Amino acid sequence: MVEVAAGVITRQDGTFLLGRRAGNVPYAGYWEFPGGKVEPGESAAQALRRELEEELGIRVRHLRPWLCREHDYEHAYVRLRFFEVTAWEGEPFGQVHDRLAWITPGGEMPLPMLPANGPVLKALSLPRCMGITQAGKVGVMQQLNALEVSLSAGLRFVQVREPGLDAVAYRDFAREALRLAAQAGAVAVLNTEPEFAQALGAPGLHLPARRLQALGERPPFRWVGASCHTRAELEKAAGLGLDYALLGAVMATPTHPGEVSLGWEAFARLSADLPLPVLALGGLRFSDMETARNAGAHGVAAIRGAWEFRQDQAFSPPSLASGGAAGTR
Repeated sequence: MVEVAAGVITRQDGTFLLGRRAGNVPYAGYWEFPGGKVEPGESAAQALRRELEEELGIRVRHLRPWLCREHDYEHAYVRLRFFEVTAWEGEPFGQVHDRLAWITPGGEMPLPMLPANGPVLKALSLPRCMGITQAGKVGVMQQLNALEVSLSAGLRFVQVREPGLDAVAYRDFAREALRLAAQAGAVAVLNTEPEFAQALGAPGLHLPARRLQALGERPPFRWVGASCHTRAELEKAAGLGLDYALLGAVMATPTHPGEVSLGWEAFARLSADLPLPVLALGGLRFSDMETARNAGAHGVAAIRGAWEFRQDQAFSPPSLASGGAAGTR
């Protein structure tokens, strides 16, 4: 096993940096996230700081753990620990790459990409803020109005979860929510039976933990995620190749009084070293984004707090930037 640390270096506009491998090395000419091998006695974070200074001439000021993926290359079996680099000093320039490129998530990618890096690109296009609907509690029209307002403000990830609606009411509500989400270019997932979601033409499916455990293969949707409460459930989601997981409850919630919450330390421990993005859920608002991402979360999912969405909550504050270019996302 070769341990490798890789950096997702992200600017304030959301673009991230890729480099093309140069010289007499395996996969020369392939694009990758900058980074390199972890040396004996180093942590992955220490190795990445060293590698980025050697490869790009930048000094990392702030990074966060993100994903961990394994890949069996012809020349080595590698474990890649990806970190989000959100603040640095200096301007990146190629010292071991013959080209550098700033890429927009979801946009056109340079080819060819290193095989282990390819799946990370989809994860980068996953929005950071998920709003979970509650039409059964607040009313269908009020929820649709709140959804439309939040989408217009920049919300781009919606889970339609309505256990309080009957099948007909859910169908009608989900159909309108899907229309609004598609109009805004948002990712929409339905928390319902796969066959029902397919009949509505939904691009995504969200699985409750009980349905996740019963699955033997990934359902055929563009986006598939699951609600998880334990490490075993998270590993099941990862093993099925799902696109994301929700983990909670991180904090106490009014809807589940007396339920023991995880807290951030347990969240960080349970979600560490997984190959899929994990969003924090439970008693949170999007203003908790910085705390969540420092604990290794991809982002935040919220129910009551989702419908006060502001675009600036989807990004980390730029105060960490100093002396050079800085990426915050």
